Amino acid sequence: MSHTILLIQPGQHPETRTYCDYESVNECLEGVCKIYEEQLKRSHPNTPTITYDISQLFDFVDQLIDLSCLVYQKSTNTYAPYSKKWIKEKIYVLLKQAAGNTA
Repeated sequence: MSHTILLIQPGQHPETRTYCDYESVNECLEGVCKIYEEQLKRSHPNTPTITYDISQLFDFVDQLIDLSCLVYQKSTNTYAPYSKKWIKEKIYVLLKQAAGNTA
C-alpha cells in the first residue's frame, strides 16, 4: 500500500490540470480506467452497455496532454514520479491479472 497521486492534464490549457489521490498504486490504475469509462459514458449517453479493449484505453491515455503519478516511497519518505508509459505497463499487468482471475 503506497499512497499514490495521479496528475492529469487532459487539455492544452494549464487550467485543465487536476489530480486524484489513492491509497495504493492499483487503486490509482483502476482510477485511470474509471476516468476513461466516465469519458465513454459522456460520449455515448444513450448506450446502455459500453465495452472497450486495452488498445482503446491506451489511445485515451496517449491523447492526454499529461498523465503521471507520484508513488510514495516509504524507505526515503519521498514520492517517486512515473510516466504514461509506466502507467500503461502497470494497467496491462493489472487487467491481465483480473482477466486471469475471472477465467
